[in-house]
Amino acid sequence: MPNYLSNTQGLSLLDNRGLFVSRQQSHWDVVIVGAGPVGGYAAYRLAQSGISVLLLEEHAEIGKPFQCAGLVNPGAMKKVELEHTILSQINGARMYSPSGIEVKIGRTDAIRTHVVCRKLFDEGVVRKGLEVGAELWLKSKPLEVSINPESVSLTIQKQSEKISITASLLIGCDGAHSWVRRQLKMGKPKELMIGYQVEVTGYLGVDGYLDMFTGNDVAPGLFAWAIPNGKTHRIGVWSRAEDLDGRSCEQLIEYLMKQSHWSERFANCRETARFCGPIPCGFVPKPWKQRVILLGDAGGMAKPTTGGGIGPGFEAVDSVIDGLLSAINRNKLTEKDMKKIAKPLMSMRKRQEKARALRDLFVTSCSDDELDTHFEIFSRPEVIRLINEEGDIEKPVPLGLTLLRKVPKFRPLALKAGFAILKSR
Repeated sequence: MPNYLSNTQGLSLLDNRGLFVSRQQSHWDVVIVGAGPVGGYAAYRLAQSGISVLLLEEHAEIGKPFQCAGLVNPGAMKKVELEHTILSQINGARMYSPSGIEVKIGRTDAIRTHVVCRKLFDEGVVRKGLEVGAELWLKSKPLEVSINPESVSLTIQKQSEKISITASLLIGCDGAHSWVRRQLKMGKPKELMIGYQVEVTGYLGVDGYLDMFTGNDVAPGLFAWAIPNGKTHRIGVWSRAEDLDGRSCEQLIEYLMKQSHWSERFANCRETARFCGPIPCGFVPKPWKQRVILLGDAGGMAKPTTGGGIGPGFEAVDSVIDGLLSAINRNKLTEKDMKKIAKPLMSMRKRQEKARALRDLFVTSCSDDELDTHFEIFSRPEVIRLINEEGDIEKPVPLGLTLLRKVPKFRPLALKAGFAILKSR
């Protein structure tokens, strides 16, 4: 079968002989800008219900470039059944304080998350959409957009030609620097992190475990990581620009690998690739307007605790899909209609703001000495047991509140946490 996910003609449908066919139409029920995993998943959920969907991707192939660490939680993986893209399984984590205190969590009998080949994963998600009727235009991007009472009008640059089309609904799934979001003045994500990572051979890790490093020298305000990636490891860091104090993330990685407490683990590393990009953590104030909705990174939906965007993106799609299908079929996509449809996204935003408040309390607003104090408490056997029993990487707020309630040493933080969570509403 031809690789229609990297076909430069931008054709996506296959007839019963395996040949490319392309719809010649000027109106679509839905146009999705951005054929990453969230855009592909939205196309899949919509097209399988008989909605005509056009996916626009500015690059020549799916899955490139990518900037993330490639983690997909089991819940998200179950939704797309792309287990063949998994490179390694993560059962737990070894976390380190600035002075080197280790906290090892996880169990060998429980998979916490998957590490995937992002190119194969992204291709797989998009292919699911194409197989149920969505169409993909590669090397294509919107140039102009206008919102009318009855439709969205778009001018598309499709390779060397300009095409005018209309749609009932426009979905922006076009990443951290979303064209849709900027063109329609839909605001900015609350936080835009900087992420940087290198892929290496030769890292001394433990099978099934990712490593996380904290401290101002290696990851001010957040953490650095070493993630097993099949035969290699992804060594990365993310941070807020205001916490870098004039340094670059590249300099932080250099320090981690050559001067930190853990430099011996990197002694035999050889770099094979590097990636850099923004991580939008924090919903835009209003990720919808008449006949338009933002999903995934375009709407700032990555988790503020880990920077992961695939799980929240899939959740966002699932939370609005029924409302969108009904509204498209009735052509009821006014500002008021979209606000109602997007109501579940506001619940997601509230949960993420609570998670951000606890992240700031436990990590981001802490000095290195305070982090060491927290890790001393985390490292106690009874606390690790509690984390392993009740911890869920997808639900940091319940875990954080459980620790504040059940671990006496954390009780002085409980009042601060309460105020922080109230403030986040």
